[in-house]
Amino acid sequence: MTHRGSRVLHVGALSRVEGEGALHLTVHEGIVTGTELRIYEPPRFFEAFLRGRAYTEPPDITARVCGICPVAYQMSACRAIEDACGVTVGGQLAALRRLLYCGEWIESQILHIHLLHAPDFLGADGAVELARTHRADVERGLRIKQAGNAILELLGGRAIHPVNVRLGGFHRVPTAKELAPLAERLRRARDDAWETVRWVAGFDFPDAGLDHALLALAEPGRYAIDAGTPTVMAAPHSHGRPADCSDPLPLRQFPVHTFLHEVTEHQVPYSTALQATLGGQRYLTGALARYAIGGRWLTPVARQAAREAGLGDPVDGAVCRNPFRSVVVRAVEALYAIDEALRIIDAYEPPPRPYMEVPARPGTGHGATEAPRGLLYHRYHLAADGTVSDAVLVPPTAQNQGAIEEDLRRLVQARLDDRAARVTDAELTALCERGIRNHDPCISCSAHFLDLTVDRL
Repeated sequence: MTHRGSRVLHVGALSRVEGEGALHLTVHEGIVTGTELRIYEPPRFFEAFLRGRAYTEPPDITARVCGICPVAYQMSACRAIEDACGVTVGGQLAALRRLLYCGEWIESQILHIHLLHAPDFLGADGAVELARTHRADVERGLRIKQAGNAILELLGGRAIHPVNVRLGGFHRVPTAKELAPLAERLRRARDDAWETVRWVAGFDFPDAGLDHALLALAEPGRYAIDAGTPTVMAAPHSHGRPADCSDPLPLRQFPVHTFLHEVTEHQVPYSTALQATLGGQRYLTGALARYAIGGRWLTPVARQAAREAGLGDPVDGAVCRNPFRSVVVRAVEALYAIDEALRIIDAYEPPPRPYMEVPARPGTGHGATEAPRGLLYHRYHLAADGTVSDAVLVPPTAQNQGAIEEDLRRLVQARLDDRAARVTDAELTALCERGIRNHDPCISCSAHFLDLTVDRL
């Protein structure tokens, strides 16, 4: 097939991503003229059926948005509602929340690396085939994931959709004795995570760059997971830099309560997920954004791993804009989460009570945390009796959809511009699916809203 004339590529179902989506690509005279990441899962209306519920319910309800990242939804909901009620959770309760979040980071990042993303680099069709050719690597990943699940089970009551989280803290907190076996397991997992970083650092990475602004939470003194201030790193083109620029660019922060003034959501006709822009421009949130904005606050162990993996020195502000190398950043983040979990366990002293009281009051609350796939924002309006009158959830995949489409356009265009190659539709399909998996989209999370218009005759 030649590059001339019109050409339409349609991928009806994406593989090795969480949820259901499709891709529609249009090429005319060798130029990519249209790229549509079509999220076609039925809208789930979480924001609609949160209205009228008690203010204590969103942490449990929103956890059902995602079976892989339920803690992100619980923690963002808790932060937003507690903000509306004028309560700040600190001390050991806050540390336990961070520990729970570390468990989710470990299991989610490792799942993506070993079962969804690594097959792209090693010539396998999926995790089953990869287990035949790289059995030890897959088994190592499963061991690490089990360690993350163990944190979720102990603190959350179960690994999927935890039930022990509540406003102000937990229904029950563990004893130091209960955490001790977990620490032993995490120390073994830390060795496995080191080996995972070395493993993925040896993959063959195509040249690519991201010409988007980056958005992540920043919390001076530590790597942002469960708290922080929204921080934007400028896009390279805005400073005359190439898309693969590895130098730090200017940062800008804004309060979390102005999130919806900075980020604008809109619908596109081909997707049940909203898309988002930041100041009218595409942007990216997630592992690459976190590393660029907060990498210098990784633990010494994680910083050393980043340097050895070729990501540069985060203390010097090293930035990775190659989406294919995001798998390395996720491996470093998993190692960091294990190291951070061990630190929290080592310093743990059971709090006098498992939760703080959070009395209802009228108001609006905002909360944001860093899900493994990127910044997750919640906003709630509460009535005087604590009833939720309005809710807004902005998941990371919806924010990233425009950036993913632009990255796919660049990837395909670069491939088509290689006049020495005769590119088949099958090759373009594989390239696009690989490009999408670089971003680890959680499609089910993003398909949560749809405008409904009823014409009554």
